[in-house]
Amino acid sequence: MYKTFETESRVRPDDIDMYKHVHVSKYLDYVLAARYDQMERCYGMGMEKFFERGFGWLVRGVQVDYNRPLVMSDYFIVSTRIDSIEEKKCRVKFSIRNKATNKVSCDGWFDFALIDLESAKGVLIPHDVIEHYTRLVE
Repeated sequence: MYKTFETESRVRPDDIDMYKHVHVSKYLDYVLAARYDQMERCYGMGMEKFFERGFGWLVRGVQVDYNRPLVMSDYFIVSTRIDSIEEKKCRVKFSIRNKATNKVSCDGWFDFALIDLESAKGVLIPHDVIEHYTRLVE
């Protein structure tokens, strides 16, 4: 099993929708921001390393299960871990928990594909990247 990493953040006023809780789209932003942080801080292979090689990560699919809302000024923890990594995709599971209650606000997964930035076409994930991530198991 791959390691789980965490990033803490806080709900901002512009995250709130007309129902006075976090808008559905913001949860996706929270996970993507946490992944950006964790790729550099925890994995030692930030997005810039991929850009230098002419690569980028594209979201292929996402599944989100919502349990309870976050509201204005809540602190929350985004936990992510690689579920699987193959030649053509990487699945990352996540959960977002309210820090005060430790209850899950939502959880799910993202499927990412690696693309060539110049052609915008999918490419195989290089073996050195797969090996690097595979070393990060519990």
